[in-house]
Amino acid sequence: MSALADRNARTARRLALLVGGMVGLAFASAPLYDMFCRVTGFGGTPLVANAASDRPIGDRVVAVRFDSNVDPNLPWRFQPLEREVRVRVGEERLMHYRVTNVSQRPIVGTSTYNVTPEHAGPTFNKLQCFCFTEQLLLPGQSMDMPVVFFVDPDMAKDRRYDNVRTITLSYTFFEAKTERAKTILSGLQAAPTGKGG
Repeated sequence: MSALADRNARTARRLALLVGGMVGLAFASAPLYDMFCRVTGFGGTPLVANAASDRPIGDRVVAVRFDSNVDPNLPWRFQPLEREVRVRVGEERLMHYRVTNVSQRPIVGTSTYNVTPEHAGPTFNKLQCFCFTEQLLLPGQSMDMPVVFFVDPDMAKDRRYDNVRTITLSYTFFEAKTERAKTILSGLQAAPTGKGG
C-alpha cells in the first residue's frame, strides 16, 4: 500500500509542477511575445532603435501617417497633433500625440502600437515613445507625448518595400489595471490634499 501511496504522491507532485509551469508560462507569454515583436518587427511591430548619428539619409521619401484609438471603456480623448508627415529614409523626426482625461476621476492608461503595412514594421524604428508606459492623467488633464522615429535607410535597397509609399503608426490606449497602476492611484488617494489646520 505504501508503494501505491508513494507513486500517487510522485504523480501529484509532477502534476502540480506541470500546472505551476503552465501558469508561469501564461503570465510570461505576453511580455515575451511583446519583446519578440519589438526585437524582430513581427506583426507590424516597429523596432525600438538606438540613436545613431552616422545613419545615412537617403533620397527616398515615405509618408508616415499617425492613427489614434481609445478603448471604449477609457474616457480619454487621444489624437496626433499631425496626421501625416513626409520623411526621407534615415531622417529622424519628432511628432506628438495629445491625450486628455475627459472623466471626473484620475485614470492610469497604457498604449500598444503597430505599423501597417505589417511587412514594413521592421523598417520603422522608434527612438522614443510612450507605448507600454503607464500614464497617470488627473480629471481634465492633457498631456503631449512625443514619438521620435526614422524609417530605415536600407528600405530603399530592399525590393520587398518598393510598393510601400505610406506607413501608418497606430496607437491604442487602454485603462491600465496592473498592480503598479493600482499603486499609483492608491498613492494619489493617500497623498495629503493641503487642506486642514
